[in-house]
Amino acid sequence: MLLLSAAAPGPAADAAHDAAHATAARFQQGAYSVACSTCHVPAGELCLARRTVHGARRALYRANTPKPTRLIPFLLRSA
Repeated sequence: MLLLSAAAPGPAADAAHDAAHATAARFQQGAYSVACSTCHVPAGELCLARRTVHGARRALYRANTPKPTRLIPFLLRSA
């Protein structure tokens, strides 16, 4: 899959990238669902670094994400 900036370089790609980050922050999706410990912004706010998410915020989100449970081992344990 091509990156948008590689397929359509220029201001349109920059605006689309900014809009994607703003939408994720507005609806508190992904890493934007937790507060950033690097720039100290609350959940649902953009990081102070433009068009990026700090690594600590992404790591905190991944740590809080529940691990997926596979159906087959779940069924085998009950038998």
